Amino acid sequence: MRRYLMTLILFAGVASAQPTPPDSAKWNAETVDILRGLIKLDTSNPPGNEIIAAKYIANILQKDGIASEIFEAAPGRATIVARLKGNGKKRPLLLMGHIDVVGVERNRWTVDPFAAVVKDGVLYGRGSVDDKAMVAANLVVFLQLKRQGVKLDRDVIYMAEAGEEGTSQFGIDFMVEKHWDKIDAEFALNEGGSSIMRKDGKLPYVGVQTTEKVPRGLNLIARGSSGHGSMPRLDNPVIHLAAAVAKIGAWQAPMRLNETTKAFFERLATISAPEEAAMYRNLADPAVQEKLRATNIQFNSMLRTSVVPTIIQGGFRENVIPADAKATLDVRALPDEDIDKLIETLKGLINDPSVTIERRTEGQKRPAATPSAIDTEMFRALERAQKKVYPDAITVPFMQTGATDAAQLRAKGMNAYGIGVAISQDELGRVHGNDEQVTIANLGKFVEYLHAAVIDIAGAK
Repeated sequence: MRRYLMTLILFAGVASAQPTPPDSAKWNAETVDILRGLIKLDTSNPPGNEIIAAKYIANILQKDGIASEIFEAAPGRATIVARLKGNGKKRPLLLMGHIDVVGVERNRWTVDPFAAVVKDGVLYGRGSVDDKAMVAANLVVFLQLKRQGVKLDRDVIYMAEAGEEGTSQFGIDFMVEKHWDKIDAEFALNEGGSSIMRKDGKLPYVGVQTTEKVPRGLNLIARGSSGHGSMPRLDNPVIHLAAAVAKIGAWQAPMRLNETTKAFFERLATISAPEEAAMYRNLADPAVQEKLRATNIQFNSMLRTSVVPTIIQGGFRENVIPADAKATLDVRALPDEDIDKLIETLKGLINDPSVTIERRTEGQKRPAATPSAIDTEMFRALERAQKKVYPDAITVPFMQTGATDAAQLRAKGMNAYGIGVAISQDELGRVHGNDEQVTIANLGKFVEYLHAAVIDIAGAK
């Protein structure tokens, strides 16, 4: 009997150290409430004004007895940080997301973009996916760690930062340069994952972002002689610029796989239909690359550095030939791309001495960085969380074709991983667009997934 009682006591001690299972409905309701509150705060960037969201989060944390700090890089451009202390056996985990959003074309929305309207199980609003969903999910998981008294082997840091949408000097750059001690961690979980649901509602894979392409803007500038529009000139810069843009638009950089994209396509082939699997296993075939270029622009961009003309400027009157004309190129480079060599390649392609290529000094500034490893404790924890919450899917490493604040962390040596709510192709197309939306049930599943991964990586063993 004594041995039996001792066994019960030991079992009770182990059980009490573990977090209780998620109350999915309750947690999801809280996440939706927090997310709706965030959406109603207009933090469109510019101007940002993230301070209103930072104070909103600070009040929520305070109600649970959690202290926080707000850091302003400029008036109103605020980032909030909070920390739950662990026993120090392992280095911290950072949960991060950004509280600024892109602007809206109000007349093109079917609902008020800042009213956080809920219809038929869907939440509408600017930031409902990018990125206030991540901010809200991180916050609910963070609060539950505190409420449940979870024993932690590492500190868990919560950060909701300013300026991600094109003005990182007010957000992650400021935190890295001025307050690195507040966010320094072994691992970070951020936005940037890719979990796209099929039309039948099934989720084939959970994409974990381990690296991202690097924005490196270029300008094409054609110069010639100005003159009267009634007298055609051979050195008309508009004509020379148009020819150069056409050449670049038709050209593609060579395919180059890295550790992330190689593993992505290998794993994707194992769950794809035979015809698609054959493409993913034969990416070096030019015919396959042309098919992807026509049918899957995201996958095509993941294979190479992309160079896309996005803006053309030239002339000011119908009857005046301008002295110069300019085109903007949106370059999304592979992390190890040599930009100087790329410029020389483009010069050879254009083959026109009247057209020059210049690096753009304005715009996004993201550092190139080594990809986060896929053989880490964090990546394996994400795989285990996927098997628990999305048992019919697989985990694949993913290279984001856009840009996130994880780039600055990777440049400092941190392993940062992008994850996100499972969304449909239609919902994906609305990110940064009109009627941005998230399915509430999918948001709840994401909170469960995030919680499982955080407990796995940070909970005391």
